Amino acid sequence: MRIMGLDFGSKTVGVAISDPLLITAQGIEIVRRKEENKLRQTLARIEELIVEYEVGEIVLGLPKHMNATEGDRVEKTREFADKLSRRTGLNIVFRDERLTTVAADRAMMEAGIRRENRKEYVDKIAAVFILQGYLDEMAMKKQES
Repeated sequence: MRIMGLDFGSKTVGVAISDPLLITAQGIEIVRRKEENKLRQTLARIEELIVEYEVGEIVLGLPKHMNATEGDRVEKTREFADKLSRRTGLNIVFRDERLTTVAADRAMMEAGIRRENRKEYVDKIAAVFILQGYLDEMAMKKQES
């Protein structure tokens, strides 16, 4: 079993997958859509990836405001999670994603990726940060017990 990490945005969903040992996260793709509310193809592609990678759980970034309040994007993310959960039957865990996009952008900058190319990868890398944080937290809890 693997865990899938998702960074849900208005026009894209960054997708990351854990390794089978649940130690590391790897970015695999960005699912793009033409219109914000058109989710059928996005959900279908995520379902295909779930089957392909034998995913047993999903970690979904929750885009809270910097002061920890929830706005319109959180509501849309929860609606997406509900649709995804109903379609797949998988458990969905929410993870605070504040600053993951900033961290992803900074990592690409440090890697020397040009500014105009960063937009192409930022959602996938943000999904990696969301999932890796969750995997690290799980590992720490396991060590403590």
